[in-house]
Amino acid sequence: MIKRWFLGGLCALWAGMSHAQSLAVDIAGPATPFVDPRTVGRPFPGAQATGLLGFRGNPTRTYYGSGPLPQRPKVLWRVGPFCGPSTDQQGTRTWCGTGWTGQPVVWDRGPRTEVIFGAYDHRVHFLNAENGQPVRPAFKTGDIIKGSVALDPTGEPILYMGSRDNYLRALRLDPTRAVELWKLSSVSGDGVWNNDWDASPLILGDYLFTGSENSWFYVVDLNRGRDLSGAATLSPKVINRIPGFTNTLFQKIGDRMVSIENSATALGGNVYFANSGGLVQGYDMAALISGSSRSDALRFSYFAGDDIDASLVATSNGMLIVAIEDERRPSADKARSGDLLMLDPSKPADPVVWTLDIPGRTGGKGGLWATPALHGNYLYVPTHVGGLLTVEADTGRVTSELPLPWHGWSSPVVIEGQLLVATCEGDLIAYDLVDPAKPTETWRFRPSGAGCWESTPAVWNGVIYFGNRNGFVYAIGESAPADARSILIAEAPLQ
Repeated sequence: MIKRWFLGGLCALWAGMSHAQSLAVDIAGPATPFVDPRTVGRPFPGAQATGLLGFRGNPTRTYYGSGPLPQRPKVLWRVGPFCGPSTDQQGTRTWCGTGWTGQPVVWDRGPRTEVIFGAYDHRVHFLNAENGQPVRPAFKTGDIIKGSVALDPTGEPILYMGSRDNYLRALRLDPTRAVELWKLSSVSGDGVWNNDWDASPLILGDYLFTGSENSWFYVVDLNRGRDLSGAATLSPKVINRIPGFTNTLFQKIGDRMVSIENSATALGGNVYFANSGGLVQGYDMAALISGSSRSDALRFSYFAGDDIDASLVATSNGMLIVAIEDERRPSADKARSGDLLMLDPSKPADPVVWTLDIPGRTGGKGGLWATPALHGNYLYVPTHVGGLLTVEADTGRVTSELPLPWHGWSSPVVIEGQLLVATCEGDLIAYDLVDPAKPTETWRFRPSGAGCWESTPAVWNGVIYFGNRNGFVYAIGESAPADARSILIAEAPLQ
């Protein structure tokens, strides 16, 4: 029975075959990836790397970092400004800071912890978490970087990231520089709409899973190895590429403006994603790896009727939480799905468990851009129209609605019983979850000069790291010198 609500107001293993110019070492994972539902809310399962390794920390997009949150927040350091030109449908503009989703990764390497992120100055930055100083020179791409980067969970010093310059890249993080090992262009004759890479790539075992704004979904065999000096190598091969669209989808929505912007989510033996046409999809990973076609690998499909850019959130009982934007014209499918819903992929013929409508106000857009945070049986959901909803996950019942400003795009995080939300007016707000159904505000902090927070915060060892649209990236923690350190990063001008 569908409940409907309306809101008015891997371990690293060693195998023996080498690749060209590599030592006879191939670093392999399980032949068939599988994500145990019991790992929901936990660090990346089987990872040999320590830290926050990608958007929302694990394959189910439910791990937020390590705390506790500061109780008297202060700016420990800030770096920037990071600005650069980029061209979209609105023309060429200067973009500053970091944007949606833009969550840094945090790489805890023992004596030193690195904070790594892509920014609107066209670069990937590698900073010492303690003081914000560069660990190695920034890596320059050809356009802005909007999405979240991802670290290799095997512990190999490899970073995966996409840029608006149409390339997905793998970088080896040597002590003094980042070395490009591989790049994949999204430009193809069969691309549907755009060519950006917004998603945080999902690395499971030997394989990378990710979608592109060209509306195709890629499976890459990474073929990790070592060269004669012992340095990490890759010999990636795209082993499957399936359309994230169908002609039926184009007919339903009346256009071809369809892309994949969210980060893939995995649960059990399936990988899930959605697109800007509103099509939620799930595929058998073993079938994708074996080269099966879209139709042969497809295990789940649901048309929600509107743009879905937020990543899908998987629950420990096998459900999917789907946050939907308010972009397209009204339709029966959109009305049936609402703006937030729970789907049961084990019931493909009748998957909707509950839905929740989040309408706009005075003709404005409603819906959701942020990825909801799952904590126990509760979801914490910032809305585009303004407000923070607490939703009972198993029923869809709203248990709390708190005021927040318009444009709630930053995805919230839960750290040791506290909820952290960032707003587009520059505030960071912490809520106590003693009663998880009714968050209570404990502090509110706005760094001097802060503007809109669109990126998702990364929290590690109690320090909050992320970027603002004012151009700067911040570390916010429990204590700081009297004058917070501000570092201007001197780089060659963009060409």
